[in-house]
Amino acid sequence: MIDNSTICAIATASGSGAIAIIRLSGNEAINIADKIFVSKSKKKLIQQKANSIHYGEIKNETKLIDEVLVSVFKSPHSYTGENSIEISCHGSLYIQQKILNLLVENGARVANPGEFTQRAYLNGKMDLSQAEAVADLIASSSESSHKIALNQMRGSFSNELSALRNRLLNFTTLIELELDFSEEDVEFADRKQLIELINNIEHHIKKLIDSFTVGNTIKQGIPVAIIGEPNVGKSTLLNILVKEDRAIVSNIPGTTRDTIEDTIVIDGILFRFIDTAGLRNTDDYIENLGIERTQKIINIAEIVILVVEPNSLINKLYPRIQNIINKNKKIIIAINKIDTYKNNYTNEQKNNFTTVYISAKKEQNIDKLISNLVRLSGYNDYNEKDVIVTNTRHYEALEKSYKSILRVIEGLENQLSGDFIAQDIREVLHYLGEITGNISTDEILGNIFNNFCIGK
Repeated sequence: MIDNSTICAIATASGSGAIAIIRLSGNEAINIADKIFVSKSKKKLIQQKANSIHYGEIKNETKLIDEVLVSVFKSPHSYTGENSIEISCHGSLYIQQKILNLLVENGARVANPGEFTQRAYLNGKMDLSQAEAVADLIASSSESSHKIALNQMRGSFSNELSALRNRLLNFTTLIELELDFSEEDVEFADRKQLIELINNIEHHIKKLIDSFTVGNTIKQGIPVAIIGEPNVGKSTLLNILVKEDRAIVSNIPGTTRDTIEDTIVIDGILFRFIDTAGLRNTDDYIENLGIERTQKIINIAEIVILVVEPNSLINKLYPRIQNIINKNKKIIIAINKIDTYKNNYTNEQKNNFTTVYISAKKEQNIDKLISNLVRLSGYNDYNEKDVIVTNTRHYEALEKSYKSILRVIEGLENQLSGDFIAQDIREVLHYLGEITGNISTDEILGNIFNNFCIGK
């Protein structure tokens, strides 16, 4: 897997801007940069101290390309663990491409997607889960997704998995030692301690698996379906929540015939609000297509806001929301248009759903609706020190390790021989090791780093 070539890439976003950064990494990075860079001090970069910045010019022989700042990082104290250079130039597309071409002409090659981070992993600067967190950090679009990615990049997830693996490794070693002395009938691994350890690890893995439901939706944005009959104020509510006129508001029933979607960050959590076609019986072919899409949206939504009018009786709503309740959806019944009725309404919470009395038009009690959305997101059930799984690959590996740990528990309960128990424990270690990269294949690494942007 080790590639000793020197790689280069534009690290900033594509397009022109005030400045751009071009990265160079590899054994010959500093020597290649010296071929095209002339510092104002006239000293070569190879003679400069590590972690230093130098002002000068990029030249193509005698032709001036740009005035730049060059940062020098020497192995192993760099992002990749290799000699590295970062050139900060003006953001002209011509300048960026010209400098990149000069680096290639002088011995570098253009980096593959994620190759800088892949080298950081291969050189032991971070483990595989931390490397994946780099991509999540770049893609984070809310405070919550940023915080989760940052914690993972700093090693919170890796540290927890390493602690679990180390404890298991100690017992596996003792069990396998017993197999070498099977004829003497000796027991090195205390079975009571092993059962206690296995139960503890089973609990930890299950907790990590359960956190994926919250983690994945926070990473992608929590889908919230706004449903109800025509003209109950669904589109008005969407416009209020996203603070923009995204949906047409009309007194004509069936105005919304397709789903309308927008995102907004509330209390650091990304929500994806989806306005849907009104639920009713109609002969209109196009409107029926919209109603069919509404049913599909309900299936993928984490939270459902059912908008009704105050004169709708709650007991009549049960048949309408029963299928949603059966799918374990989190439901908010938003009783809208309270400004048009004289009754005094109070918010209440019942069994599987929360009732909130609002006026979308007058923006009454919208804050109460929003606070319930944040509560139902589940994010606040976790504290800052808790590890939340957001990566599908990690989730699948945890699922496999969990099945293996259950076999270990079953084997201990049935007093199976040590070789069977040791085999199942080795499987747990294998799947946990896949997450951090203790055990990896070219295929796994390819799938991970091919999803990175070039330059990272």
